[in-house]
Amino acid sequence: MAKKSASVVAAPSAERRAALAGVDLSAKGVRLAVLPPAERVSLRAPAASMAALSRALGVTLPKAPKTSAAKDGRTALWLGPDEWLVIDEAGGDPLADCATVKALHSAVGISHRNVGIAVTGPAAAATVNAGCPQDLSLAAFPVGAASRTILGKVEIVLLRTAEDTFRVECWRSFSDYVFTFLSEAARDAAA
Repeated sequence: MAKKSASVVAAPSAERRAALAGVDLSAKGVRLAVLPPAERVSLRAPAASMAALSRALGVTLPKAPKTSAAKDGRTALWLGPDEWLVIDEAGGDPLADCATVKALHSAVGISHRNVGIAVTGPAAAATVNAGCPQDLSLAAFPVGAASRTILGKVEIVLLRTAEDTFRVECWRSFSDYVFTFLSEAARDAAA
């Protein structure tokens, strides 16, 4: 009777790639670039908890609609009367910082869910406006302005970081659509 030899089959390995890895676009007057990974927290809290959360996060949570506040690589964007998106690009952990606060709040880590895209250049506003119905003039949407809005058929969070620079935050699952939409808009703006 012949002996059967045991063979070892290596399990396939899985590699996680960042959404839009290696993708960027430069057109006349506008550049699109995928932003490096960042820590993000969806934060909900009543007004009575804002001071404690602001101290823990190291950035004052904005109270006015369409505003943001930034300090040391951490930005808090006002999304509603009791809602903020906190983005940390400096390697901090805003979720852990929120966990130290005893005041009533809800903090959910959404770093894995979102992708950030920078739209820069003199045609940046025209590029974003191709699919966003908001008035992006400097008078209506100044530097530091932030809002939850739409781009084409997708919900985004939009932040103006400089006169000619926007940060577009979208869900990872919609990132191909958003980048393709912005790419087409950038080409049209450059024409």
